[in-house]
Amino acid sequence: MKNRKRFMENAIHGIFLIHGMITVGCVLLITVYLVISGIPAVRKIGILDFLFGKEWASTAAQPRYGILPFILTSVYGTAGAIVIGVPIGLLTAVYLAKIAPPKGKAVMEAAVSLLAGIPSVVYGLVGMMVLVPGIRIAFRIPDGASLFAAIIVLAIMILPSIIKVSLTALEAVPKEYEDASLALGATPIETYFRVSVPAAKSGIAAAVVLGVGRAIGEAMAVMMVAGNAPNMPDLFQSVRFLTTAVASEMSYAADGSLQKQALFSIALVLFLFIMLINAALNFFLKQE
Repeated sequence: MKNRKRFMENAIHGIFLIHGMITVGCVLLITVYLVISGIPAVRKIGILDFLFGKEWASTAAQPRYGILPFILTSVYGTAGAIVIGVPIGLLTAVYLAKIAPPKGKAVMEAAVSLLAGIPSVVYGLVGMMVLVPGIRIAFRIPDGASLFAAIIVLAIMILPSIIKVSLTALEAVPKEYEDASLALGATPIETYFRVSVPAAKSGIAAAVVLGVGRAIGEAMAVMMVAGNAPNMPDLFQSVRFLTTAVASEMSYAADGSLQKQALFSIALVLFLFIMLINAALNFFLKQE
């Protein structure tokens, strides 16, 4: 009986190990493929001209492949979405976990789940039909397709991830922590933000990481509301993100051409960018 139980435990352990190795192998495979496909263009163009060039004209008679506008746009767009989305998502999670009545919580959780299930193209369509004209009218500009519209759409898109993960983390905080704080004379609101939120900081940080990954990796919705023009970033000007640069030109780039190799190089930069953000967030989290 003991041998059988030990055999089952070892078998399950082996299954978990195999699945974990498959995940690691997929990441390594993607990394190797992007490096092999993207390095040739960087060598031909020059790493400084590629990363810090301000002009992208891949189909011109004398093509130029500078991706600094795409990098800055992705940074500003992601940062703006996080600045807007994280406070709203965190406050919503605190309300659902600690304050909301059961019926209201059930309704709001269903709404959050529905928000998470909406395809990105639907976000982009609604943004293009409602948000973009609204921005054009409100700010009296020629075209509402801009970095500002992309930030608003991305902020809405990352809300479900931030709310659901933060809610799970807050609900996992032991009730004894809050009881002790209340017993010392703290108000419920003080307890929630000075005890519960700090105790759940690892889960909230994970929510922020997921939000950053969703924001910086989105392509279709951003392409529909940002204008998709390779300009230096400006809040009310049409812009192009790293993701949309790849998605918009990959379909007609000739195989083996420098243009297609440059698009793979953009994908490599985006991949490394996401890895650096995750590593930085994990580093600062462990320092606390």
